[in-house]
Amino acid sequence: MGTLTSLQSSDGHSFEVYLAQPAGHAKGSVVIAPEIFGVNPYIRSVADHFASKGYLTAAPALFDRIKPKYEATYEQHNVEKGIAIIEQIPFGHAIADLQATVDHLKLTQEKVSMVGFCWGGTLAWLASAKIAGLCASVSYYPGGIATHAELKPQCPVMLHLGELDKHPTPEAARAALMSHPSLLTYFYPAGHGFNCDQRTTYSAKDAADSRVRTLHFLDLCTARWLT
Repeated sequence: MGTLTSLQSSDGHSFEVYLAQPAGHAKGSVVIAPEIFGVNPYIRSVADHFASKGYLTAAPALFDRIKPKYEATYEQHNVEKGIAIIEQIPFGHAIADLQATVDHLKLTQEKVSMVGFCWGGTLAWLASAKIAGLCASVSYYPGGIATHAELKPQCPVMLHLGELDKHPTPEAARAALMSHPSLLTYFYPAGHGFNCDQRTTYSAKDAADSRVRTLHFLDLCTARWLT
């Protein structure tokens, strides 16, 4: 169970952050970039999971700029609400809030990584190029990767994508990644949102496999950052 704190972005915007503490000494820290459903029970459970593996974990409420304390379930009408909200949040504002979260974690943790899902997956991809000092970035089914394929990541990146996804389609994702052959990329026989156990597209095996790969990747990148 995490706690709530408040942070301030570079433009003076204040936003809430769900902060999950590890049981003992943290080996690093992780920022969770959420889906279009806000910092809901699923995102909090993801933060708690990384904390259970030794990472101080923060999930910023990026929707606070438009609709404070927003969290939603996964029905279609909430998909439409979430899309309407992100259309009002420029990527630059979301990146600024993520940067403020990274800066906060760096007060106590030298190593900060990012993991993002859906809209947050696109943000994690953007952050790999735009946020200085990231140890690593992991992007789950980033719908916007095709329109931001020109970015040049400044840290190690891992991507988890679905062969049955439509946002992005596997064809669009592979085309975007052709210019990034060094990235660690995994495709799963699953659809969009396969990591989320509250979605109808949840795939337990693919979620478990991606979690193992993500944690191994973060552990390696965190250890390398120390040297």
